[in-house]
Amino acid sequence: MFDRLDLSARGVAFGLLALCGLLTVVATGSAGESDGAERPNIVFLMADDLGYGDLGCYGQKEILTPNIDRLAKDGIRFTQAYAGSTVCAPSRCSLMTGMHNGHGRVRDNVPHFDEYLFDEYLRDDDVTLAEVLQTAGYRCGGIGKWSLGPAGSQGRATNQGFDMFFGYLDQDHAHYYFPTYLDDNDGRYEMPDNPKTREHYSHDLFTERALRFIRESKDGPFFFYGAYTIPHFSHPSESPTGFAVPSDEPYSDRPWDQKSKDYAAMITRLDGDVGRIVALLDELGLTERTLVVFTSDNGAFGAAPKRFQSSGALRGYKRDLWEGGIRVPLIARLPGRIPAGKVSDEVISFCDVLPTLAELAGAAVPEGLDGASALDALLDGQRKTPHEYLYWDYGHCRPRFDQAVRLGDWKGVRLGQESAIQLFDLRTDPAETTDVAKDHPDVVKEIRRIMTAAYAPSERYPLGQVYRGQSKWVRENASH
Repeated sequence: MFDRLDLSARGVAFGLLALCGLLTVVATGSAGESDGAERPNIVFLMADDLGYGDLGCYGQKEILTPNIDRLAKDGIRFTQAYAGSTVCAPSRCSLMTGMHNGHGRVRDNVPHFDEYLFDEYLRDDDVTLAEVLQTAGYRCGGIGKWSLGPAGSQGRATNQGFDMFFGYLDQDHAHYYFPTYLDDNDGRYEMPDNPKTREHYSHDLFTERALRFIRESKDGPFFFYGAYTIPHFSHPSESPTGFAVPSDEPYSDRPWDQKSKDYAAMITRLDGDVGRIVALLDELGLTERTLVVFTSDNGAFGAAPKRFQSSGALRGYKRDLWEGGIRVPLIARLPGRIPAGKVSDEVISFCDVLPTLAELAGAAVPEGLDGASALDALLDGQRKTPHEYLYWDYGHCRPRFDQAVRLGDWKGVRLGQESAIQLFDLRTDPAETTDVAKDHPDVVKEIRRIMTAAYAPSERYPLGQVYRGQSKWVRENASH
């Protein structure tokens, strides 16, 4: 296992990974077969700030999500799935690289690709999920929010394994649903009058590009990453409710406040486009050959309408290390390989996605990952080799640095380095209501040890040094 901080070693490792992928293809006779079975296409769809309780199949009673609920009915639904972080950029980094927050290249949403400290985006030596799948012959395309490298950087999506990417490279830019431009591969799709005309809703453009990519790639195998921005809050200039959407249908006649109508309409709009993507797979005869995954990048925004109880019965929201900030919906469908109607309580994390999908695709898995393949859990709901622990942190370049560890059914949370560790038994107390640290000092001691061992200091994210400036993108794009 190579040193995670030795970038040259990672570069060598990726070269070996590509060679292993090529040898796998040669050994199986094609890029479309592995161990006698056809390699499935992969459609990975991810919402932005969608809470654990925002979907009907997770208990939501008022927001309509029939298409996503149908995916759960036709596949597997996980009840203990975790995002890579409680905010978007590090969570996406974990998803793409298989590293948890204590080792990841991108560890926070600040300093936003700024020159304030060090550029926080991915580098050439980082190995992404798309790069791994490319070694197995997959065509890789993405839409939506990238967050891992701006235009002109090594971290740009098209420099990290994607043959096509259309959307926002910078997370600040993604606050605008009626933007003046979207990044389009290595160029731009310009819409200079869009903030006034509101002709182009970015989410709708994403879906059109998604459908085009799938049609163009139908002979496969392909990997499509749909990193949608719904229902993330919008820039205040776009909506007085904070949730910009072209129409509040089908909730216009509900006796709700406008904020609730807009939030629900965003989610139902997303659900409709998930349905369009699934329908296209049916039309092209790809249903039996395509894994479809749906999830969210972190927990619900704390200012989401309270009527919907977006975190379900869980405590906390986005930016919290409580379960409501990091536990997310996760649904997967692959007819013939994933049993329909399965519900699994196996623990799975974003850092497991890369090794899991690599194994499914017959690609070589990079060494030194924090994640491990959970293909057994994906296919039958049971994981033979569970994690020793899961780790999260939050607060780099912020006033307080928080950490959390899940160790079996135990969950330890430390809010600030000088604070005591709180301990919860998630088996009996998933809402984290009762701190039992005093009753289990040995467990607390072990969690403290893990918190120390799992965090590798980074000069890019010095603790206790608070970032207070605007992002470079905001300064240079005031009119978005």
